Amino acid sequence: MLETSARLLRLLSLLQTRRDWTGPDLAARLGVTTRTIRNDIERLRSLGYPVHATPGAAGGYRLGAGATLPPLLLDDEEAVAVAVGLRTAAGGTVTGIEETSVRALAKLEQVLPSRLRHRVNAVAAYTISTQRPGATVDAALLTTLANACRDRERLRFDYRDHDGAATLRSTEPHRLVHTGRRWYLVAWDVDKDDWRTFRADRIEPRIPTGPRFTPREPPTGDFATYVGRGVATALWRMRARVILHAPVEAVAERIAQSYAGSLEAIDEHTCALETGADTPHMLAVYLGMLDVDFHVTDPPELVEYLRRMTDRYSRSTPVQGVD
Repeated sequence: MLETSARLLRLLSLLQTRRDWTGPDLAARLGVTTRTIRNDIERLRSLGYPVHATPGAAGGYRLGAGATLPPLLLDDEEAVAVAVGLRTAAGGTVTGIEETSVRALAKLEQVLPSRLRHRVNAVAAYTISTQRPGATVDAALLTTLANACRDRERLRFDYRDHDGAATLRSTEPHRLVHTGRRWYLVAWDVDKDDWRTFRADRIEPRIPTGPRFTPREPPTGDFATYVGRGVATALWRMRARVILHAPVEAVAERIAQSYAGSLEAIDEHTCALETGADTPHMLAVYLGMLDVDFHVTDPPELVEYLRRMTDRYSRSTPVQGVD
């Protein structure tokens, strides 16, 4: 009986880690036969867990939603992650869940082992946020977007631009990204046949969602970098193209860390930088921090500003012995 109970807990844990499982996959994970899996599934159902089964070669098992929330099994890392996430949510980044986050956190911390409680408290005690509050997002909206990403289902929604004008978008949603101030949805725009980033607080989903889709490779390596670079460049008032007299490898890491532009190798000694800022002054400061020789091809305003700065610096460092 003890062995069966332990196996049931392991089976339940597996069913909670992903959406669909085949019988042979579960049997292989637990080291039992598919018949034993069927019997264990029936035991879980008798305990109130809604496990759905789909017959056929492509069928399998899925843990569904029931009338009440069954107990969830969390490992140590998951428990710490949930507790930290609840504390963050209690700070007000998602509309309407501050109080419920506090209640859920109280329940979780009540049963956390001492070693895990110390880890959660350490994160809270020694972490300081410098982020200014941004636009809040309704929790139900985030849930809808996250579910569409998880289930790989097409999502249609009305999207408002900064002027309030709405357009209908048909997308394949892949990830939600939080920058500290705002939530963004990264999705493949079906009509434009390209990646797009959407502010979550401007999305009004149309339910139900559409058919399943096959996930695509992330743009530019990963979703977080894609959003970070897009958010940074969208705010530029001035854009520039600069030739850097250095190998692309020598400056690539500095560019990537600051989301300050994109690089393209010209040859083994030079590369082109597409960058921008609000003013010529900010651009000049940034280019100086790269600490490499360069020349600007565009825009003329930046070229003229650098010439004035060159004259200023020359006047500030007179030749020794010359009045």
